[in-house]
Amino acid sequence: MNVHFIAVGGSAMHSLALALATREGVRVTGSDDAIFEPSRSRLLAAGLLPDQEGWFPERIHAGLDAVVLGMHARADNPELLRAQELGLPVYSYPEYVQKACERQTRVVVGGSHGKTTTTSMLLHVLKYWDRLPDYLVGAQVPGLDASVRLRGIDDWAVFEGDEYLASPLDPRPKFHLYKAHVGLITGMAWDHVNVFPTQEAYADAFRGFLASMEPGGTLLYFEEDAELAALVAADTSPIRKIPYRTPDHRHEGMQWYWKTPMGELPMSVMGRHNLANAEGARWLAQEMGIQEADFYEAIASFQGAQRRLEPLADSPRRAAYLDFAHAPSKVAATTAAFAESFGNRPVWGLLELHTFSSLNPDFLPGYAGSLDGLDRAMVLFDPAAVAHKKLPPLAPEAVQAAFGPRVEVYTDAAELRAVLERDAPDELNLLIMSSGNLGGWDVRQWAPTFVSN
Repeated sequence: MNVHFIAVGGSAMHSLALALATREGVRVTGSDDAIFEPSRSRLLAAGLLPDQEGWFPERIHAGLDAVVLGMHARADNPELLRAQELGLPVYSYPEYVQKACERQTRVVVGGSHGKTTTTSMLLHVLKYWDRLPDYLVGAQVPGLDASVRLRGIDDWAVFEGDEYLASPLDPRPKFHLYKAHVGLITGMAWDHVNVFPTQEAYADAFRGFLASMEPGGTLLYFEEDAELAALVAADTSPIRKIPYRTPDHRHEGMQWYWKTPMGELPMSVMGRHNLANAEGARWLAQEMGIQEADFYEAIASFQGAQRRLEPLADSPRRAAYLDFAHAPSKVAATTAAFAESFGNRPVWGLLELHTFSSLNPDFLPGYAGSLDGLDRAMVLFDPAAVAHKKLPPLAPEAVQAAFGPRVEVYTDAAELRAVLERDAPDELNLLIMSSGNLGGWDVRQWAPTFVSN
């Protein structure tokens, strides 16, 4: 079987290409006009890195069994046009994944925030008990060799499913295409105004997810999200619906304990939101045949997915953590967990505004109060990124007005770094939140020195 990837360098696309290349009888090729790390190194190691960047219609031929189209490509992509001319099957990556797993029982985890962590927790537990199925997850999970596995021989397949568009040709949300037998929604908070211009349009994506599930399937949902609970209550899909809540817990500083029927369980992750994620993963594991006691034993060793309250450096006096949070609900949940866990020392935090939504003046008011709880809060954005996204110019004063008067606003990463190094007290816990690259500032390399000073 011959499969060609258009825009093979994407995060999900290159992971899928690597997974398919390990299957017997599958030959994978790909193209892209720009491939960055870590995709470049991973494709090179697997012998899948294109020998030249760009689009080459001659790579599309009648001998291809399938073409997988990434979001990075455009509808007028020369390779796509050639594939359409030849009448070849063209799939978005979620559509192809569903096709590859159509005989398996599919578990799909969606939600505005927490879906990566919940999926990672479930996979950790399944691997712990040597029951790891096919899967797709949007982060590097400790203990897993890859973020995608598609062997096609397991009874189950577990997918992290997001609500954004499948491909330039397919405007359906990705998680609709998986046709879940078991679904879970962690919460619903309007985001990405360039894709969903209104809150109602965003809610429609989740209504569509419920409607896309296989008849007789099971939906788990976080009932503390009032809007989500109302949406589920109004749904008439022929599926079973089970609510879950944040479980009983307590914490002593950084150490959080889950109060289980078998006693207090010390967790390796922090925050109420992660306890809720773990409870969702417990329900999913139960649906997949994992006993409750076995789940608790396994989840205690879960260290967290990459860039989800990930420790960068720690010392007796200082600590620095990195998180992927960028949407208002994610920022608020992460900030609250961090501030509550580290209340014994000064807590500072910085947030990079990087996405289309976060740099949109109409969307900024949603961040009000999201950094509450920090002793010092800083926001960074790059005016050049605003211009690149063809958004109206963004004034620092407008950002501060949205977040609140105590929040400091910076437009230069080097200046912000200098302020941190100059003003940081001897004891400090620093939270860095970004889905971008902080203007080229390598915080992984910087944090150990900062923490040890």
